[in-house]
Amino acid sequence: MSDAIDGIITDVMKAEGWDRYTDHPADKGGPTKWGITLDAWQEACGDPSLTGTDVRKITETQARAFYRGRYVLAPAFDKTHPLLMPLLVDCGVNHGPARASKWFQKAVGVRQDGKIGPQTLAAAAEIPVTATYLNVCAYRFRFYGAIVGRDHSQAVFASGWNNRGAKFLIQLADLLKDG
Repeated sequence: MSDAIDGIITDVMKAEGWDRYTDHPADKGGPTKWGITLDAWQEACGDPSLTGTDVRKITETQARAFYRGRYVLAPAFDKTHPLLMPLLVDCGVNHGPARASKWFQKAVGVRQDGKIGPQTLAAAAEIPVTATYLNVCAYRFRFYGAIVGRDHSQAVFASGWNNRGAKFLIQLADLLKDG
């Protein structure tokens, strides 16, 4: 499982721009490296005085530990089906783990409290994993549209977001074609 998680984290870090530091004026996350925003890094480190300079210094090892703890283990995405785990982790990184968890819960028909536990996992086991996967993808694309609909300044990111989401649909299509 650790190798699978490491691969998922690598994919997320690549999607987030790898080790490139950015501070795009339209990006509400502000200073970012490895996809880790200043606010998220301050929270993870328990230090609100950290600055963009501290974000710029985040190492790959630190970033991997950050993602493993915050976006794989804490939301229990590692307990989900191996097909779903990469999608849920990526959604968690892009939209927040609570939102990704709620999408998963909505897809499997349980109360959406944002906490994946035995009830959610049991419900997921009763539904074809591809149906859950496709529903989560649909919720994600609707959310992207809602972001741009609310705030047109975010349209600059829409193509990248859609490509990121479409990658998961293509992976599923390839799996179904080959399987």
